[in-house]
Amino acid sequence: MGGRDPDRRRALLDAADRVIRREGPEASMASIAAEAGVTKPILYRHFGDKSGLYQALANRHVRTVVGLLRPEFDRAKADLRSRARATIDAYLEMIAANLNLYRFLFYRAGAEDSRTHSQMTAIVRSLGEELGTVIAAETAVPDPVRAQVLGHAFVGMVQATGDWWLEHPEVDRAEVVEGLVSVIVATMSATLSR
Repeated sequence: MGGRDPDRRRALLDAADRVIRREGPEASMASIAAEAGVTKPILYRHFGDKSGLYQALANRHVRTVVGLLRPEFDRAKADLRSRARATIDAYLEMIAANLNLYRFLFYRAGAEDSRTHSQMTAIVRSLGEELGTVIAAETAVPDPVRAQVLGHAFVGMVQATGDWWLEHPEVDRAEVVEGLVSVIVATMSATLSR
């Protein structure tokens, strides 16, 4: 909806964020509209439909996640262990601090809307590709396909382990980070020694 007021759109997304953070992944469109002081038809008018709202929220938060993780991927001259630790810790901290938004975007919105599901999947895939490119460029993995496999494997492993950890708050985050870092370092060491 290109002709819509961007400030109004941002205010509507802010209202959606507040409701989702407060009510969790089951937050209703009616609650979001009420928080924004509008009716559901007006809310939908700004985004086209519920799918448009989901995608706008996904775009907003994905930029935040990528903006948080990319500098950790790209830290020049840092050793693999410290880069992996910083990246994984930043990711786990972010999903824990935004638990309801994370669950809303990855599970509710993704389950209800195929376009949002595709968008969230594409984001995870692009992080895997980016990490694969970093691995190929910086660790001398001679096979670019193998570097891509490793990049996708590491991203998927961290996401799946993060989901598990969110269900087990009794497990210390540092323990989860170190376990993941150990797997990555061991895998990279084995790959490089071939």
